Amino acid sequence: MFTRFIIYMVKSTRHPTCHPQTGCVRSAAQYTPTPHPSPSIHTGWVVASGNRTPNLTFNTPGKPVDATSCAAAQLVASAGEPEVLKDPPEELEESNWPAKGGYGWAAADVREQSSLFRWSRLLNSWLNCTLVISKGVSGDIVSLERVSAIDRVCHGQEGATEKFFYMYMCHFSQLHVQLSLDDFTMGVLWALNVAPTQLHPNSWAYLQAFSILCQSLYLEPTPYAFLYFYDTRPQRPATWLSLISRPSISRLDAFSKYFKHFKDGYFKVVVKEGGKTYILNADGSAKFPFSWTNNPSRYKDMGMDELSADDKEVVETLLKYI
Repeated sequence: MFTRFIIYMVKSTRHPTCHPQTGCVRSAAQYTPTPHPSPSIHTGWVVASGNRTPNLTFNTPGKPVDATSCAAAQLVASAGEPEVLKDPPEELEESNWPAKGGYGWAAADVREQSSLFRWSRLLNSWLNCTLVISKGVSGDIVSLERVSAIDRVCHGQEGATEKFFYMYMCHFSQLHVQLSLDDFTMGVLWALNVAPTQLHPNSWAYLQAFSILCQSLYLEPTPYAFLYFYDTRPQRPATWLSLISRPSISRLDAFSKYFKHFKDGYFKVVVKEGGKTYILNADGSAKFPFSWTNNPSRYKDMGMDELSADDKEVVETLLKYI
C-alpha cells in the first residue's frame, strides 16, 4: 500500500474589507491552523482569504502577516490613527504609459493581469515580513524590485539593463521557496522550459514536496527523476503550466483548488553581481528561463530507458519504498 503525501492545504476565508493597498487585519480567532506537511520546512499556520492574494502565514506564534495586513500594520501611526501616505508621482504616472505589445502568444488573463507590487511601499512592507533570501546566503545576490503599471508577468527582458525574472508572493509566503534557487529547482525549470512564474504554484508544491521526500530517504533529487512521475500538456495560447500526475505511479497528492489567488502578487528579482555565480552559467547564460516561453516542454509517459543511472536510482528507490 502506497503512502500518500499531502503537500498543501489551506482554508479559504473571505474578509469584506480587504483592499489591495490598505489591506485587512484579522483577529487570531479568525484563523484556522493548518500544520505544515514537513518538519524540514519552516512550520507555520496558513490561510488564504478574499479574492486576491493575501497568503497569510504565522511567522511568529499568534502574529499573522501578509502583503496587505503587514502593510496595513506599518501604515498605522503610533497614536493609532492611519497615516495618509501618497504614492510617488512617478508610480502614478505609469498608468498613462502605452501597453507593451508583441505578447499575443500568451493567454489574455496572463497578459492583462497587473501586480499589486506596482506600489513600492507595499512591496517594501511585505519584504519586511517575509523571509526571501536563504540563511547564510549574502543579501546582495539579488535586488527585489517593484514592477511598473504596464509590466506583466509574461513580459521579457526588453529594455532591461540587468537580467531579472519574476517571482510570486506565494512562492515565499506559502511554498517556502528561498533564494538562491537550488540546482534541482533550476534544473526542473530548464527541463520544462518555463520561467518560475510560468509553472503553476500547485506544481511548485509538487517540486518542493519531492525535494523533501528525497531528503528523507537520503537521495539527491534530480530533475528528470522528478519529471518521470508527471506529464505536461502545454496549451496555446500560453498559460500557467501544470504538472499532471501519472496515476499508476503517483506518489504525491495535491489540493489544487487552493492555489487560485496568486496571479496579482508578482515582483522582479534582479540578478546582481554577487548572484551571477548562483543563477548564471560560466558563459553568462541563465540556468533556467528568466522569461515566459511560448513552447514549454511536453512530457508524456517517460520511460525508464530515458533516465540516467542516477535518475533511475532515485526513481526505483521511491517506487520501492513509497
